[in-house]
Amino acid sequence: MLASSNKDLSVFTGKVRVRVCGLLTKGNTILLIKHSSIGQKGHLWAPPGGGIDFGESAEEALKREFLEETGLKIEVKEFLFVFELINKKHHAIELFYKVESIEGKLSLGEDPEFSKSAQIMVEASFLSYDEISRMDPKLLHGIFSDAKAPEKALELRGLFSFKY
Repeated sequence: MLASSNKDLSVFTGKVRVRVCGLLTKGNTILLIKHSSIGQKGHLWAPPGGGIDFGESAEEALKREFLEETGLKIEVKEFLFVFELINKKHHAIELFYKVESIEGKLSLGEDPEFSKSAQIMVEASFLSYDEISRMDPKLLHGIFSDAKAPEKALELRGLFSFKY
Protein backbone atom coordinates (compact mmCIF):
# COMPACT_ATOMS: atom_id res chain seq x y z
CA MET A 1 0.00 0.00 0.00
CA LEU A 2 2.85 2.38 0.75
CA ALA A 3 5.07 3.80 -1.98
CA SER A 4 8.48 5.32 -1.57
CA SER A 5 8.41 9.07 -1.09
CA ASN A 6 10.12 11.91 0.70
CA LYS A 7 7.88 11.32 3.75
CA ASP A 8 9.25 9.17 6.58
CA LEU A 9 6.88 6.22 6.65
CA SER A 10 9.22 3.99 8.69
CA VAL A 11 6.70 3.95 11.55
CA PHE A 12 4.72 1.45 9.44
CA THR A 13 7.66 -0.66 8.21
CA GLY A 14 8.84 -4.12 9.20
CA LYS A 15 6.05 -5.15 11.55
CA VAL A 16 2.51 -6.45 11.50
CA ARG A 17 0.12 -3.59 12.08
CA VAL A 18 -3.47 -4.16 13.21
CA ARG A 19 -5.81 -1.43 12.00
CA VAL A 20 -9.49 -0.61 12.16
CA CYS A 21 -11.37 1.06 9.31
CA GLY A 22 -14.90 2.40 9.05
CA LEU A 23 -17.24 2.50 6.09
CA LEU A 24 -19.47 5.55 6.43
CA THR A 25 -22.02 6.11 3.69
CA LYS A 26 -24.38 8.97 2.94
CA GLY A 27 -26.82 8.28 0.12
CA ASN A 28 -24.81 6.94 -2.80
CA THR A 29 -21.50 8.24 -1.38
CA ILE A 30 -18.83 6.83 0.91
CA LEU A 31 -16.34 8.75 3.04
CA LEU A 32 -12.72 8.36 1.93
CA ILE A 33 -9.45 10.00 2.90
CA LYS A 34 -6.87 10.87 0.24
CA HIS A 35 -3.35 10.04 1.44
CA SER A 36 -0.24 11.37 -0.29
CA SER A 37 3.00 9.41 -0.44
CA ILE A 38 1.32 6.00 -0.31
CA GLY A 39 -0.11 3.61 -2.87
CA GLN A 40 1.22 2.32 -6.14
CA LYS A 41 0.78 5.70 -7.85
CA GLY A 42 1.83 8.08 -5.07
CA HIS A 43 -1.54 8.67 -3.44
CA LEU A 44 -4.41 6.51 -2.27
CA TRP A 45 -8.07 6.99 -1.36
CA ALA A 46 -8.98 4.84 1.65
CA PRO A 47 -11.66 4.67 4.33
CA PRO A 48 -10.85 6.44 7.61
CA GLY A 49 -9.07 4.33 10.18
CA GLY A 50 -5.79 3.53 11.83
CA GLY A 51 -3.82 1.49 14.27
CA ILE A 52 -5.12 0.04 17.51
CA ASP A 53 -3.15 1.19 20.56
CA PHE A 54 -2.13 -1.29 23.25
CA GLY A 55 -5.00 -1.82 25.68
CA GLU A 56 -7.55 -0.19 23.37
CA SER A 57 -10.50 -2.13 21.97
CA ALA A 58 -11.10 -2.16 18.22
CA GLU A 59 -14.29 -0.13 18.70
CA GLU A 60 -12.52 2.47 20.87
CA ALA A 61 -9.71 2.74 18.30
CA LEU A 62 -12.15 3.24 15.44
CA LYS A 63 -14.01 6.00 17.27
CA ARG A 64 -10.70 7.73 18.12
CA GLU A 65 -9.34 7.40 14.58
CA PHE A 66 -12.54 8.76 13.01
CA LEU A 67 -12.52 11.78 15.30
CA GLU A 68 -8.79 12.43 14.65
CA GLU A 69 -9.08 12.08 10.87
CA THR A 70 -12.52 13.50 10.10
CA GLY A 71 -13.84 15.48 13.08
CA LEU A 72 -16.82 13.10 13.23
CA LYS A 73 -18.06 11.15 16.23
CA ILE A 74 -19.35 7.77 15.13
CA GLU A 75 -21.31 4.79 16.33
CA VAL A 76 -19.87 1.41 15.35
CA LYS A 77 -22.74 -0.59 13.85
CA GLU A 78 -21.48 -3.89 12.45
CA PHE A 79 -18.26 -5.85 11.87
CA LEU A 80 -17.94 -6.55 8.14
CA PHE A 81 -14.67 -8.21 7.06
CA VAL A 82 -10.87 -8.49 7.40
CA PHE A 83 -8.48 -7.19 4.76
CA GLU A 84 -4.81 -8.21 4.83
CA LEU A 85 -2.10 -6.36 2.91
CA ILE A 86 1.41 -7.75 2.53
CA ASN A 87 4.27 -6.29 0.53
CA LYS A 88 8.07 -6.15 0.92
CA LYS A 89 7.96 -3.57 3.73
CA HIS A 90 4.44 -3.60 5.14
CA HIS A 91 1.99 -6.05 6.63
CA ALA A 92 -1.36 -4.72 7.77
CA ILE A 93 -4.40 -6.55 9.06
CA GLU A 94 -7.44 -4.29 8.79
CA LEU A 95 -10.75 -4.89 10.54
CA PHE A 96 -13.60 -3.19 8.64
CA TYR A 97 -16.81 -1.99 10.28
CA LYS A 98 -19.95 -0.27 9.10
CA VAL A 99 -20.32 2.99 11.04
CA GLU A 100 -22.79 5.88 11.39
CA SER A 101 -21.98 9.50 12.08
CA ILE A 102 -23.66 10.76 15.26
CA GLU A 103 -22.09 14.19 15.71
CA GLY A 104 -19.71 16.68 14.15
CA LYS A 105 -18.94 18.30 10.83
CA LEU A 106 -16.62 16.68 8.31
CA SER A 107 -13.15 18.22 8.37
CA LEU A 108 -9.70 16.93 7.52
CA GLY A 109 -7.89 16.09 10.73
CA GLU A 110 -4.30 15.24 11.53
CA ASP A 111 -2.45 11.99 11.98
CA PRO A 112 -0.58 12.14 15.32
CA GLU A 113 2.10 9.80 13.95
CA PHE A 114 3.33 12.64 11.73
CA SER A 115 4.36 16.22 12.42
CA LYS A 116 2.14 19.05 11.17
CA SER A 117 4.51 19.66 8.24
CA ALA A 118 4.65 15.97 7.25
CA GLN A 119 0.96 15.01 7.19
CA ILE A 120 0.00 12.47 4.54
CA MET A 121 -3.78 12.98 4.74
CA VAL A 122 -4.64 15.68 2.20
CA GLU A 123 -8.42 15.46 1.70
CA ALA A 124 -11.53 13.98 3.33
CA SER A 125 -14.53 13.69 1.06
CA PHE A 126 -17.73 11.78 0.42
CA LEU A 127 -17.17 10.31 -3.05
CA SER A 128 -20.00 8.92 -5.13
CA TYR A 129 -19.85 5.34 -6.24
CA ASP A 130 -19.85 6.67 -9.80
CA GLU A 131 -16.73 8.78 -9.10
CA ILE A 132 -15.01 5.78 -7.54
CA SER A 133 -15.92 3.51 -10.45
CA ARG A 134 -14.19 5.93 -12.87
CA MET A 135 -10.93 6.01 -10.84
CA ASP A 136 -7.85 3.96 -11.60
CA PRO A 137 -8.08 1.04 -9.11
CA LYS A 138 -4.43 1.69 -8.17
CA LEU A 139 -5.59 4.97 -6.59
CA LEU A 140 -8.08 3.15 -4.35
CA HIS A 141 -7.84 0.93 -1.30
CA GLY A 142 -7.87 -2.75 -2.26
CA ILE A 143 -11.45 -3.21 -1.05
CA PHE A 144 -12.46 -1.37 -4.22
CA SER A 145 -10.54 -3.72 -6.53
CA ASP A 146 -13.84 -4.30 -8.32
CA ALA A 147 -14.36 -0.58 -8.87
CA LYS A 148 -17.20 -1.29 -11.30
CA ALA A 149 -19.42 -1.75 -8.24
CA PRO A 150 -17.77 0.09 -5.32
CA GLU A 151 -20.99 0.00 -3.30
CA LYS A 152 -20.40 -3.76 -2.96
CA ALA A 153 -17.69 -2.99 -0.36
CA LEU A 154 -20.47 -2.91 2.25
CA GLU A 155 -21.44 -6.45 1.29
CA LEU A 156 -17.98 -7.99 1.71
CA ARG A 157 -17.64 -10.69 4.37
CA GLY A 158 -14.68 -12.89 5.24
CA LEU A 159 -10.93 -12.48 4.76
CA PHE A 160 -9.44 -10.73 1.73
CA SER A 161 -5.70 -10.67 1.02
CA PHE A 162 -3.77 -8.32 -1.23
CA LYS A 163 -0.09 -8.87 -2.02
CA TYR A 164 2.21 -6.84 -4.23
